This record gives sequence, C-alpha cells and structure tokens, in this order.
Amino acid sequence: MPTVRRVAYLALAWVSFALGVIGAFLPLMPTTCFMLLAVWAASRGSPRFALWIREHPRFGPTVVAWEGERAIPRHAKYLAVLALGVSILVLALTVSVVWLKAALVAGLSLVGVWIVTRPEPSLGSVPASPSRR
Repeated sequence: MPTVRRVAYLALAWVSFALGVIGAFLPLMPTTCFMLLAVWAASRGSPRFALWIREHPRFGPTVVAWEGERAIPRHAKYLAVLALGVSILVLALTVSVVWLKAALVAGLSLVGVWIVTRPEPSLGSVPASPSRR
C-alpha cells in the first residue's frame, strides 16, 4: 500500500479513536461508532493499532462483539436509546419547521428501533463489565 494512503488511514484511525474516547466522557457524543471507524481504518493503516483497539479493556469488547456477531451489548443499547431520546426532545422543542421536525424525529426513531432490534452478544464473547462481576 502506498505510504500516503497508509498514513491517511492511520490519521483517520487516530482521530476516530480520539473522538471515541471523548465520547466516553460526553453524554451525547457517540463512542462505539468512532471506535468501529477507528478499528476499520487502523486495520488498513496499522494492523498493530487495530489489534490494540480490539484488545483494549474498555473499548475492545464492544468492537469485537460488533465485528463477530453484529451484536450490541445491552448497556450500549440503553445509552444509545437515551441519547436518541434526548436528541428527539431537543429537536421537538427547537425545530420550528414541522416537516423537518417530523422527518428528523422519524429518522432518529428508526435508528432507535434498529439499535434495539440488534442481538446482544453471546455470553462468552464479551467479558462482564466491572459492575456485573
């Protein structure tokens, strides 16, 4: 792979990883989607970095569950639906164009339904979080 492309993938991986870490601390910023993007880009730019993300104690289990089973852990579903609910509430109270408000609320609602209908990881694929041990 050309060096420029490899560096671009690696830069995208690091930026996505950084945004994912920020999302772990900011309630309305997503974490998992940035980690998935980071591991995808890292797989192309630095397989060692991709492996490190997959083995990371905080972010790895969710990434591995998605890659292996297309599964979303229950706690991640709760957080995602909560964030979508807050977003829908904010949109409902701030957007004044009725058709736009309806379209946004419908779109976010469909995303919520999609998330809730994803399977949960099988017992052996995701280690228990510290609160469940």
